[in-house]
Amino acid sequence: MKLILEYMKRYKGWVALNILSVFGFALVELGIPTMVSNMIDEGVLRQDRSYLIQSGLVIAVISVIGVCGTILLGYCCAKISTSVTRDIRNDVFSKVQQFSHAQMNQFGVSSLITRTNNDAYQIMTFMNVILRTALLTPVMIVVSFALTIRSSLELSLIIASTIPIIVAGVIVVGKISQPISERQQSSLDRLNRVFRENLTGIRVIRSFNNDAYETRRFDEENRFFMKQSRNLFKLMSSTEPIFFMVMNFAALAIYFVAAGMIEANLLQVGKLVAFMEYLFHAMLSVMLFCMVFMMYPRASVSAKRIQKVLDTKSTIQDPAEPQPLTEIEEVCFDHVTFAYPDGEEAVLSDVSFTVRKGETIAFIGSTGSGKSTLVSLVPRFYDASGGSVRINGIDIRDFNVQQLRSKIGYVAQKAVLFRGTIAENIRFGNPQARMEEVRHASQIAQALDFINEKPKQFEERIVEGATNVSGGQKQRLSIARAIVRHPQIYIYDDSFSALDFATDAKLRKALKKEVKDAIMMIVAQRVSTIMNADQIVVLNEGKVVGKGTHSELLKTCQIYHEIAASQLSEEELAYGR
Repeated sequence: MKLILEYMKRYKGWVALNILSVFGFALVELGIPTMVSNMIDEGVLRQDRSYLIQSGLVIAVISVIGVCGTILLGYCCAKISTSVTRDIRNDVFSKVQQFSHAQMNQFGVSSLITRTNNDAYQIMTFMNVILRTALLTPVMIVVSFALTIRSSLELSLIIASTIPIIVAGVIVVGKISQPISERQQSSLDRLNRVFRENLTGIRVIRSFNNDAYETRRFDEENRFFMKQSRNLFKLMSSTEPIFFMVMNFAALAIYFVAAGMIEANLLQVGKLVAFMEYLFHAMLSVMLFCMVFMMYPRASVSAKRIQKVLDTKSTIQDPAEPQPLTEIEEVCFDHVTFAYPDGEEAVLSDVSFTVRKGETIAFIGSTGSGKSTLVSLVPRFYDASGGSVRINGIDIRDFNVQQLRSKIGYVAQKAVLFRGTIAENIRFGNPQARMEEVRHASQIAQALDFINEKPKQFEERIVEGATNVSGGQKQRLSIARAIVRHPQIYIYDDSFSALDFATDAKLRKALKKEVKDAIMMIVAQRVSTIMNADQIVVLNEGKVVGKGTHSELLKTCQIYHEIAASQLSEEELAYGR
């Protein structure tokens, strides 16, 4: 397992201690049967009680050492397996943070959660077992078989005859379990996806009375997962009794043969006792070793799924020698074309415009015209398929991604708040912001009034999913989060849609004073939100069909005129002209 070995290299000291404890444990476990054998045979011959007491004390001391070794072995296994799993989860999480939106869609959120949680857990369980048994059992097997041969060659042949049966069983079980494990983990991805969709859309589901349908959908996937898990567990659980049965038949054959040998004075009782102890260790070690191999397919599937995430290179990469970015003077789209990786047609085609410092540019158009996609190219959520997006005349792909995004205040179409206080959510845009800055940003975003009405004001907690605030309140807090960042580019992706007209007007008026030295990019559906913009770009099916001010577009762009006519009165249209 390449993935596990790479991470285990970080804990060489603990691995070395684990190996030492394994050898110490094996030495104790295999040394005691020899001493017991000598006590029985030598004690009978000597008739010396002091010898028996002395030997018993030595065995007791060795047993205590064995217990300490077992505890140390368990501690080392736990330390290494949990630490490696923690590192894997951290690396997967860090890797996912670097993914573009396209790669997030490629894996799927539910699958990434499964890989981070369940798959990592499978690796931890496998490591915990393998560190205990994979190192211990080979030593135990080799030494035990050597000691059984030394005790009795004839009886050892009986043990040797059972090994091919066990090995063959392991190979068969491994071949059968791997595809079942793959189906099980894929099913868990789908199960998590259904559950996540259900929790996210619970209000829609209830409003349409589709609880029964969603329950059936979840039940179908859950039954499939249950079936795969049951098949896997049945396969695993059936192997252990079979191994024990083979072991018991071997023991029965040994007792039968040994009885004749003892009767013929070819074998001593003490030797038989020691032999059976060696047999127990040898067969148990073989069985444990086989169990490791049976667990391997499932862990291998999980490791491959995690490795696929870690090996995936983000399409959004920093240049080898990034250009410095200080003051942003202008943003230019130069014949930009964009198509999603799994899309057949371009979402944006030959889009060109320039917006300068202190200006506001707005984007309007029908649903699906590419407005949100267009503004997502500026912070490099995606990279343009053709043409270029330039800042100060330099392609944004020549800037460091983190430095570029630090200059941008982005408010998403769907307002997202995190669990925590209102102040913590606003400070998400600027962790070093003082309370005065937080309050000022809230005032500009028209959020201060409703915050002050809360019992704890800025210390009021936002619950998971932000269900204790309204849609308009979420949008205003998201806007405040962008303002407190003091960015040089503001991007509002239809971020005023949940606001009433009065609040919208107040917010835009306050924003205009605040961002007079920045570039503002607004995506909107309401003409009233953007009619005072310095430049309005009208999109239709990913193409620019109009560009200019509100009054210019009313005269020159039929699509814009139709949108405006559907929202404004005749007097407002006439005034706009």
